[in-house]
Amino acid sequence: MFLEYSIVYKAENDYANWVNDAHWQFLIIPEKNKTQEFVSTDFKNSLNAKSEYSINGYGFKTIRLSPKVKFKKIAFEASFRLLKREVNPYDFDLNNQSEEQYGKLLELDFQIQFERFIKKSNYTSLSKTQKELFIFDKSLSIFENLQNLNKWTFNHLVFKAEVTNVYSDISDILLKQQGVCQDFTHLFCALARQNGIPTRYVSGYLHQGNGYFGDSQMHAWAEAYIPQVGWIGFDPTNNLLANTNHIKVAHGKDYTDCSPLKGILNTSGANKTKHSVQVVSQQQQ
Repeated sequence: MFLEYSIVYKAENDYANWVNDAHWQFLIIPEKNKTQEFVSTDFKNSLNAKSEYSINGYGFKTIRLSPKVKFKKIAFEASFRLLKREVNPYDFDLNNQSEEQYGKLLELDFQIQFERFIKKSNYTSLSKTQKELFIFDKSLSIFENLQNLNKWTFNHLVFKAEVTNVYSDISDILLKQQGVCQDFTHLFCALARQNGIPTRYVSGYLHQGNGYFGDSQMHAWAEAYIPQVGWIGFDPTNNLLANTNHIKVAHGKDYTDCSPLKGILNTSGANKTKHSVQVVSQQQQ
């Protein structure tokens, strides 16, 4: 069975003074993979500037925009329709040998292959004390430990908007014990990597009709690599495995690699930015 999703992404930027030169990159297009299939995509802006498409360093499609006129206000709107195959998040063999899996984590070839997602990043660095927050129980499988970490993160933080920002690090998150999906995901990634698990930060959209916690913009969750199983999605904000309602856009080491909007502007003074995302689903036969 497929679900048809309609996604509308809107952004509006207001500047106190003229913007004479601007360059933006949007990382908001849903990934095409074995569970996600495009129906249509549309992107427009209030200045009618030409859009260009490119591929970033991780292989994900981006939209680039460079208006040729000066402005004080610009609005963007992207609309996507896609079909998503129903996902069973537990569709893998749970009977793999734990000793073999843990042994694989220590192999040099494995560590080289997944180095990018094992080593710490700016958003996933831990102090000596923080490294002891969650230590894997080797009597349990890697998957069971990751499930426990997912639950631990969910219980340790309280979902609350506007307490942290896109620059908040692990120390700030742990001090406040509040945050949004980005913060839950960074903490999960940091502790999973500390235990030797390749873990990547995922950005995307979440259909919140089922009462999930999430932002009014884009959602974030993690994917952890389990030897002999593969990449498995964990959503610590909601204490569940990524499922049909999780629509992936991109992955990277942390938020820096997956920011939905990056820009370089030639202007001065204050500016205001508004973002919104609407995700609607409809069952298909």
